[in-house]
Amino acid sequence: MNSFSVRVLRLFNEMGKERLDLHTLFEAGGNEPAERSRVLNALDDLVSTGMVKACGSDFYELTERGKREIAGRSAATN
Repeated sequence: MNSFSVRVLRLFNEMGKERLDLHTLFEAGGNEPAERSRVLNALDDLVSTGMVKACGSDFYELTERGKREIAGRSAATN
């Protein structure tokens, strides 16, 4: 998983939400077209690795695997 995908994954934890909409992720990642593209690529990466799941209507939800990944990375930095 690349560093930008990790950044997007951590947004769920930082915002205290298990489910975020694409527009919120865009705002957090940057609203420029290049940043939006990076957010979309990161979401594709996170979905394909099972860290988040697409819920329809531009919503993405953190999976149990994603929660464990965040917790593991948090523990490693503390």
